Amino acid sequence: MDHVLIAPVLLPAVMGSLIILTLREDLRGQRLLSLTGTALLLLLGGMLLAQAHGGQVHVYRLGNWAAPFGIVLMLDRLAALMVALTALLALVVLIYAIGAGWDRRGRHFHALWQFQLMGVCGAFLTGDAFNLFVFFEVLLIASYGLMIHGGGEMRLRAGVQYIAFNLAGSTLFLAALGVLYAVTGTLNMADMAQRVAEMPAQDTALLRVGAVLLMLMFAIKAALVPLHFWLPSTYANAPGPVTALFAIMTKVGVYGIIRFFTMVFPRDAVIETVVADLLLPAALFTLVIGQFGILGARHLGRMAAFAIIGSVGTLVIAVAQFTPQATAAAIYYLVHSTLAGAALFLVVDLIGQRRGDLWLRPGARLPGALAALFFVSAIAVAGMPPLSGFIGKLLVMQASLQSPAVVWIWTVILVTSLVAIYGFSRAGSLLFWKSDGPATGEPMPPLAVLAVGLLLAGLVALSLLAQPAMRFASQTAAQLHDPDSYLPAVLLQQEGTK
Repeated sequence: MDHVLIAPVLLPAVMGSLIILTLREDLRGQRLLSLTGTALLLLLGGMLLAQAHGGQVHVYRLGNWAAPFGIVLMLDRLAALMVALTALLALVVLIYAIGAGWDRRGRHFHALWQFQLMGVCGAFLTGDAFNLFVFFEVLLIASYGLMIHGGGEMRLRAGVQYIAFNLAGSTLFLAALGVLYAVTGTLNMADMAQRVAEMPAQDTALLRVGAVLLMLMFAIKAALVPLHFWLPSTYANAPGPVTALFAIMTKVGVYGIIRFFTMVFPRDAVIETVVADLLLPAALFTLVIGQFGILGARHLGRMAAFAIIGSVGTLVIAVAQFTPQATAAAIYYLVHSTLAGAALFLVVDLIGQRRGDLWLRPGARLPGALAALFFVSAIAVAGMPPLSGFIGKLLVMQASLQSPAVVWIWTVILVTSLVAIYGFSRAGSLLFWKSDGPATGEPMPPLAVLAVGLLLAGLVALSLLAQPAMRFASQTAAQLHDPDSYLPAVLLQQEGTK
């Protein structure tokens, strides 16, 4: 049994516990251990990516108990990609948090950071629906602490709203799992997929209820319209590096939609139709609300939050088509939007530190280097050439050519892209062109600038390596749309298990 598969869950759990138990008063030690742990997690992510690249589905049975009765972790190309992306994002943003001094503003920043990584990696690797719920709760509990890190009335108020919405989502998740267990008698995803495939079409009414409840829960996590209300105020008031890490949080919801509706429910045409009919309009409205939110925002933090909502809309437009080509486009755009969203939040944080607030109005003069970082981040998020956002949007539009809603999809993507460009231009003009107040004179933290530069360099690399990246995304999509590859790996090849 390959124990590397469970390491992305155990490593941050051990690091977080060590930090709490032995280094509570030692910030330097916390930084060293947290950086070391996150760097090792990135190394593990790379190893898992190499392991999954061959196309085989790897299974880790905890306690060596046979599935579907024991707990299993599964590794395929998508899970490996998401773990590696999480580790890369976490390491770069952690460098920023240390460079900008955010980790000094509370006692448990690094421990919460590690527990957050444990929950996110576990959610991507688990092959069991109930343990997906457990890892969701782990990452949410850690995110509650990170959300209110540093204190402040507005942050606390936004944190309460964030907790309330996510508790509602967790309740919905439990209800969905209860319905699915009642219908299928299992919560192991591969076993559930097998039983759903064998179910007569006339007996699927309750199954459709469970599938829709599950999709609604993932929609809350992904901040799809009309379930997006929690995100703008939450992200606008959270600490900068925390919101940058949260760029992967909405993707956990999208990951859940991709995983369940390609693996568990793909053979049931009724369920697929019901979900697609709900998802595509929601995705189009999400894109519209997000991009017009960029234009209408008067606060830079809210503007960046609406940019995240817009990127989720574009991503789910591709996911909702449930074709291998569209799923491949979604995977490419998912990587781009995570890096671009995180870069924008970090730039916004740098601007806020120099101006003292994030209201969109003329104020203190900002350095040219910061203007350049904002400009590059904005064109990446808006999807302008030559960066990967432009390629990603083209791929999504190309993948929708066979969709009956192709006219709506192309119109919404093109029009809202122009709206976003205008919104970012207006914000840049107010911040960098019309501002003439005295500059603060303090240099930007070098580590913080390095972190933003690394994220933007990642976007440039994703543009230059678009062809091999799309080749990997297409292979990943093909594996996702062939659920038969999971069943033998999880349910049949169990020699030596208890």
